[in-house]
Amino acid sequence: MPMHPELRRMITAKKTLADLGIPTSIVTDLIFKILFNEGDVALGRFVEITKIPQSICDEILGWMKTEHLVEVPRAGAFGSLSYIYRLTDAGRERARSAIDRSQYIGPAPVPIEEYRDAVLHQTQETQHITPSMLKQALSHLILPEHFDRRIGPAINGGTSIFLYGPPGNGKTTIAQVIGMLLAGSEPVRIPYAVAIGGDVIKIFDPLIHIPARKEDVTDSSMVRLVDDRWGLFRRPVVMVGGELEMGALDLRFEPTAKFYEAPLQMKANTGMFLIDDFGRQQMSPQQLLNRWIVPLESRIDFFRLQSGQTFEIPFRQLIVFSTNLDPKDLVDEAFLRRIQMKVEVGSPDEKLYYQIFLRMCQHYKIQFDKETFVYLIEKYYRKTGRTMQSVHPRDVLKTVVSICNYDGTQPRLTPGLIDEACKAYFVIS
Repeated sequence: MPMHPELRRMITAKKTLADLGIPTSIVTDLIFKILFNEGDVALGRFVEITKIPQSICDEILGWMKTEHLVEVPRAGAFGSLSYIYRLTDAGRERARSAIDRSQYIGPAPVPIEEYRDAVLHQTQETQHITPSMLKQALSHLILPEHFDRRIGPAINGGTSIFLYGPPGNGKTTIAQVIGMLLAGSEPVRIPYAVAIGGDVIKIFDPLIHIPARKEDVTDSSMVRLVDDRWGLFRRPVVMVGGELEMGALDLRFEPTAKFYEAPLQMKANTGMFLIDDFGRQQMSPQQLLNRWIVPLESRIDFFRLQSGQTFEIPFRQLIVFSTNLDPKDLVDEAFLRRIQMKVEVGSPDEKLYYQIFLRMCQHYKIQFDKETFVYLIEKYYRKTGRTMQSVHPRDVLKTVVSICNYDGTQPRLTPGLIDEACKAYFVIS
């Protein structure tokens, strides 16, 4: 889709220090800290770390040289562009002061206001995941007919989905498919860090923000004449489970480093945030409800700095909750009302179970045997009342393969092997 003109303006390469839109002190402090850490530094190294244009770095270093804060121990044949810079004694004192203020070293931040606008501009349009795309992405799963229609509208709307149902039926896999679809759509521009006043909030996380390929971009203006403080990434996908703590949903300030780490929902903006095994986190569902009930409604989140200053950021990601617990036992109606789509991923009936079993036989190269399959169904489901799960065929057949490999025989289906596999897999009293 065509880029919004305001977004194009924001990510266009800057020509002057003032154009960066952040306090000059943040930029000069970055230069001081790089010099203090690395000693002799070439101009290109400053550009590589700070993502600031060469001309602006050259301007700052020229001022530092005039103020006797840096010296040039070596110079090449190309003027200031080939200089190697080093701190003077006075510059070293200034660098220590910069480190005392903050130990952040990395790409220069962009103004928080530009970050807000960029998120909004890149999430205004709905996604364009077509039925054929979603069906293809889910084709490795055996699901009820028209299942894609239950989740497709929520993906394109970028709102929220509640996946619930018994364990072992593919909820997590379905959520991962959604994440892959979003990640494979139009890349986005996300800053490595943002500035609010003199404070820096680091957004970039190498485990979440995966660089996009330039050939995936349909709008060429996304990749030319760009301010390199804005990385080009696949839409982020954040997946958390039982390890999620309340602290991960708020700004994290490191007292020693003296800069902020963005919360997970901020890192997930423009993409997807999956909370798997919802209800088993290190915080109660009620605590999460109290934290997110307003953002889910208003699509705006609020944060507070150490100074007491509060600010808001967009809450613009597809939120996916996945649980094998009863939703009504986890959260109240007020919370459920704010989740647009509730999708039950139920246990398969015998027909679906048969289709899954057949596909798993093909996967493990085992000749399907109808009599053995009927034996399995009769003895381990109908007589016991055991609930079928979509994962059972894979696990039982995988166990059969392991038994046959141990015996040195060709994997096959027999009642005896099914008994052995089921006794190893199921809890049978």
